[in-house]
Amino acid sequence: MPPTPFYRIFRNRPYEQTCEKMRSFTLSRNNDTQDEVWFLDHLPVFTIGKLGKPHNLLSRTQIPLVQSDRGGDITYHGPGQLVVYLLLDLARRNLGVRQLVSLIEDTLISLLSSYGVRASTMEQVPGVFVGRKKIGFLGLRVRRGKTYHGFSLNIDMDLAPFKIINPCGYEGLEVTDLKALGKNTEMKVVVDDIKSILDVKLRKIDRSA
Repeated sequence: MPPTPFYRIFRNRPYEQTCEKMRSFTLSRNNDTQDEVWFLDHLPVFTIGKLGKPHNLLSRTQIPLVQSDRGGDITYHGPGQLVVYLLLDLARRNLGVRQLVSLIEDTLISLLSSYGVRASTMEQVPGVFVGRKKIGFLGLRVRRGKTYHGFSLNIDMDLAPFKIINPCGYEGLEVTDLKALGKNTEMKVVVDDIKSILDVKLRKIDRSA
């Protein structure tokens, strides 16, 4: 059974610098390298995935736009949003990409339920929603059977930048955060709760391998 991932916590990290560290970790790891999960928030940045369309940035802004090697289209990262990067060996954990996507969505739904928030997925639209508003986002990259990038959850952030993009490439898609839903939850608490849920879900998969 693979060991529990090593968890790291960072704050206010530039996006490009973090991506380079993820790529470096993934390229240099071997079959014995322990998986890692990174928790952080980013300085304000728009990121656009490999399949993204530049026209989904609707107006000029001083917030930088960075091309990313993750899947998906355009999104916004900034203070008050928890970003979770999953640096996992999929084969060692007997995980497929679709199974990992479901694990991420289930983790967020379980987390939000523990805070009294009813969340769900939407058909053909990756991520997690409260009603019709998106609160959880995901975008992954797999290289040589190893994954990096991951998912994000809006906790208590300035949502205005989402209004000048088509979030995830969907025109008119609304977003929300825990604060707007009346939940005053500290990021540290959310980190600890996600750790607990991930540990349980990964161990369950590992035991079935």
